[in-house]
Amino acid sequence: MRHFFILIFFNYSFAQTDSVFLKTHHVLEIKPSKTDVRITEADTPHLIAYDPAVKQNKLLLFMPGTNGIALRGPKNLFLTAVKQGYKVINLSYINTPAVARICKGENLEEDSKCTDEFRTMRIFGTNKFPLITDKPYDAIENRLVKLLVYLSEIDKEGNWNAYLDGDHLKWEEIAVAGQSQGGGMAAFIAKKHVVARVIDFSGGWDYSAKNQIASWYSTKSVTPLERWYGTYHAQEPMARTIKETYIAMKIPEEHIYAFNLSFPEGKKAHSNGVRNTNYMKEWIELLGKGN
Repeated sequence: MRHFFILIFFNYSFAQTDSVFLKTHHVLEIKPSKTDVRITEADTPHLIAYDPAVKQNKLLLFMPGTNGIALRGPKNLFLTAVKQGYKVINLSYINTPAVARICKGENLEEDSKCTDEFRTMRIFGTNKFPLITDKPYDAIENRLVKLLVYLSEIDKEGNWNAYLDGDHLKWEEIAVAGQSQGGGMAAFIAKKHVVARVIDFSGGWDYSAKNQIASWYSTKSVTPLERWYGTYHAQEPMARTIKETYIAMKIPEEHIYAFNLSFPEGKKAHSNGVRNTNYMKEWIELLGKGN
């Protein structure tokens, strides 16, 4: 397990990052409703970025955390991913209410698999889960499929069909990643589908019962364990529980990154792992090569 104890103060410059994105990469902002007219919830645009000079590469699907807006995502991380050879999609999806808000108290007492059923509905839309109002077409999988179909029509240069097999995703060509609730979504997907890579940034803390992490963490992964990576910040409130979930998922010890750099006043340790550019070396290790 990797630990970082250097204290560094830094400033973010997203305006500069946006400028780099616009000048050197193909960047698109597409509302989910443009790809599927049934979608009305969480209809803020997806963010898409890639280097058109790289013709064949893996797709990095990133999922924001609770209340996350795709256009406000960690662009320095995305820029690093593009440099590593990935196409990047920061997906706009329904991320409120969070799983931790629903699967607790009486709901958890009545159904120990509440978090499993919640994530199944929000990702795949294939089950009935009355505790949230998500529709099957709101699901992450449908949003991504419809976005890729739309992109294949309007952006021929992007070769977006490479990630589709008809109306289904070629998950093996897709690396999944996310922050907080989105990190949990990435892990849940990698349990069910063989993906190119999975990077869980301070993923969620699902429970099966009080003080007992969810049973799905311990289920067998169809994605080989050497493709799994997880991070957390040592100073975030749920650090110990997040680490426990990583151990339960059998993420290799050398693939677990315990960050501990300082973070700006008013910001949170929980999101530091995707925002702090001083982790760029670690981001490169986590991402690997996308081509």
